[in-house]
Amino acid sequence: MVAADRPALIGPLDTIEVEVFGLPDFNREIQVDASGRIAMPLAGTIDARGKTSEELARTIEAALRGNYVRSPQVVVNIKSSVSQVATVDGQVVEPGLYPVTNQMTLMRVIASAKGLTEFARQEDVVILRTVNGQRMAGLYNIDAIRRGVYPDPPIYANDVIAVGDSPQRRLFRDLVSLSPVLAAPLIAVLQ
Repeated sequence: MVAADRPALIGPLDTIEVEVFGLPDFNREIQVDASGRIAMPLAGTIDARGKTSEELARTIEAALRGNYVRSPQVVVNIKSSVSQVATVDGQVVEPGLYPVTNQMTLMRVIASAKGLTEFARQEDVVILRTVNGQRMAGLYNIDAIRRGVYPDPPIYANDVIAVGDSPQRRLFRDLVSLSPVLAAPLIAVLQ
């Protein structure tokens, strides 16, 4: 099963490439500032944060049209993204921050961290995520995913993945029976 494509969103400190067809003087590589904005000649200051490349291109076109550039055609590409990352911690070979691509899943992000350590607790993988201001946690079993018991879950920017015993894992102790493999991941809302 393949995760559906998710659009990459532009965020603070990302580097983008802007190309304006027919106006080579406007082509440039720009680093988004810490507040999520970019500045371009004739277009002014534009909020790029949370936009896709396509949305930002349309915004730049509108700003250029507002300053008498006839029929501007703009293409925006994300060169490097530091804002779209997930944190992988615990019993993986290389804990750290890993870029989230549009098809990132739990198994892929663990592979990015060079896999599990030798004695990693495969049944104790917690994904922490904030959805609409609400903190949520999901408890996953890597072995169950490998055996097809349930699908490999998608990973989003700002997720925190904790492998092995952790304070987050302890939250689930009261919820989990003695069964080592659950038929589905456990999801909890954190207070």
